Amino acid sequence: MYLSQQAIKNISLTQGLTIPNEKIFSLPEKVLQFGTGVLLRGLPDYFIDKANRNGEFNGRIVVVKSTSQGSADAFDRQDGLYTLYVKGIENGATKEEAIINSSISRVLSAKEQWMDILQCARNPEIKIIISNTTEVGIVLTDDDINLSPPHSFPGKLLAFLYERYKAFYGREDSGMVIIPTELIIDNGNKLRSIVIELARKNKLEDKFIEWLQSANQFCNSLVDRIVPGKLGETETKAATEQLGYTDELMIMAEPFRLWAIESSSERVREILSFSKTDEGVVITPDIEKFRELKLRLLNGTHTFSCALAFLAGFETVREAMKDEKFAAFVRQLMLGEIAEALDNNIIAPEEARIFAMQVSDRFRNPFLDHKWISIAMNYTSKMKMRNIPLLSRYSQRLGRVPVNMAMGFAAYLLFMKCKAGSDGCYYGEAGSKRYAIQDEMAARFAEKWVATNNIDTFADSILGDKQLWDIDLSTLEGFAKAVKENLAQLEQQGVMATMTGKQIKTVA
Repeated sequence: MYLSQQAIKNISLTQGLTIPNEKIFSLPEKVLQFGTGVLLRGLPDYFIDKANRNGEFNGRIVVVKSTSQGSADAFDRQDGLYTLYVKGIENGATKEEAIINSSISRVLSAKEQWMDILQCARNPEIKIIISNTTEVGIVLTDDDINLSPPHSFPGKLLAFLYERYKAFYGREDSGMVIIPTELIIDNGNKLRSIVIELARKNKLEDKFIEWLQSANQFCNSLVDRIVPGKLGETETKAATEQLGYTDELMIMAEPFRLWAIESSSERVREILSFSKTDEGVVITPDIEKFRELKLRLLNGTHTFSCALAFLAGFETVREAMKDEKFAAFVRQLMLGEIAEALDNNIIAPEEARIFAMQVSDRFRNPFLDHKWISIAMNYTSKMKMRNIPLLSRYSQRLGRVPVNMAMGFAAYLLFMKCKAGSDGCYYGEAGSKRYAIQDEMAARFAEKWVATNNIDTFADSILGDKQLWDIDLSTLEGFAKAVKENLAQLEQQGVMATMTGKQIKTVA
């Protein structure tokens, strides 16, 4: 039995499975969504589905499939239904639940059903547009909005908004709330400026451009949830047997969820009424706090921990977190150092503590296989963007060496000890294991390692390289000395022996 609206009646209500009420299928369409990807289905669509079940939002989603990759047939066969497995650790306890998500009413192909998509612009109940077209989707091109469809996402969006403007004669209350979720800073502002510029390139009338600017709210947003997507073959088979139906669109997500939307408009808050249902949706005048928490405590912790974990022989994040010494290092790094270096003007200490504990839960998720070698991609640029500001701020504020950051940085230097292979790629060695280094600065590190056999000389050359970091890291009080000591110990004794000798404190 395949999952569908008809099949819902025959699905047994087993423990941990949430089945939609039949009334949900008659709810009006209120959202236009560009993208069918797992992030959208695992986060925004999750919130909208939950709100509908709680009687809060009472609206469904029209999804626009913009790319030629893949097919929408599974969505058609399953009436837009799909199962979302939420699996992981929340508040220290294991959580597993399955939800049949009924938020999607239909999926339209931009290539084949463009007129149907434009018809949605005439629906007064559709007031929200959500997108995730990847970072390369929000770019300005010389697109023609009279094409069917326009080539780019901004072109499609502009064509839709122009149709909306004409359908409602430019009424101010017909404007849309537009929320891009692409992983770029100020995504709403950037999309707005591109759409306005594209309107001018297409020589659209001034009154439309005025309406575009005044009646429509483009909201910056930040999304945070690991959605690995489709389950593995073994897991899918087990889930099918347990649930009693086949689902081609079944996906998995971690329990943690955050959708921070930047707006101070009461109209926006009113239209996004699904935000009342779950604390994971936050509408706030400034989302910088959430960006900083994610960048420093989640991403920054990954970056400081990555080389240590990999060189210690741990393949995945959860495997490393099972080791008490390593887990203690991560907690001390987050709570004792990174949290201390955050901007107190926008992030309260208690907020940092709560987020750090959530990160710890996420790292320990037994259902995720997040590989350290994948985290190490573009290592140098990640270190620069995520962690160098933390090092600088910690040093200025506290005037002492962040010992765990120093150890993590030293391990990064050791990880980047590499040589060019015959294929032109760069490789490092950890014991008997050879690994590929995918980093734009690999050649620079290889040259510096070859130039000297002296660890201290090598470390000094990297720490003082302003072209790498924009600052001279050797000027941070005591940092260079700590890095060189750690680097020598890591190379001679290995990671776990070095950690044992550091007396890492456990932070509750």
